[in-house]
Amino acid sequence: MMNLLGTILIGLVAGLIARAIKPGNDPMGWIMTILLGIGGSLLATWGGQALGLYQAGQAAGFIGAVVGAVILLVLWGALSKKR
Repeated sequence: MMNLLGTILIGLVAGLIARAIKPGNDPMGWIMTILLGIGGSLLATWGGQALGLYQAGQAAGFIGAVVGAVILLVLWGALSKKR
């Protein structure tokens, strides 16, 4: 349970960092950005640990969370523009 809570908190920060890193003007609000950051963090943490790229608590996990959040923000932006 604490690992999940930690991942969610890291995802919150990763979402805010991803919003600052990703170029362009996003019409989505901060709440959606944070939720996508949490989703990216969960996916990157699970995926990176499943592939053996890093272990829980390593700095690479935070970097992976930011990268996962940026990827989700880009995908969300691309999909929302098509509607």
